[in-house]
Amino acid sequence: MARPFKKRKIKCDPEAYYFKPRGVPLFALRETVLKLDEFEALRLCDYQGKEHSAGAASMGVSRQTFTNIINSARKKTASAIINGNALRIEGEKAELPEISFKRRKNENMRTCGKK
Repeated sequence: MARPFKKRKIKCDPEAYYFKPRGVPLFALRETVLKLDEFEALRLCDYQGKEHSAGAASMGVSRQTFTNIINSARKKTASAIINGNALRIEGEKAELPEISFKRRKNENMRTCGKK
């Protein structure tokens, strides 16, 4: 029997869920699907520059699992760019933190894209 899937902690929703090559109609494109946990791993490791162990702790998974997730995300992203596919980000068994709508002075509403 397979081990049950553990929910990953996702701290940020993407601002856009679909990317495609410019000038090509969507119906004419193949689609590559990037899971929400793969998006989060890319954000933590490649965008924010965190080490795999720190990214794993942030997502609540082991370092090896994080490495597997980031490798899969990089391969899918590179494949979409090289082959001219559309890239769709979709959620799958992720835990998003509760959002507080109260802001402190000088606090940005959206901090996911900030380094």
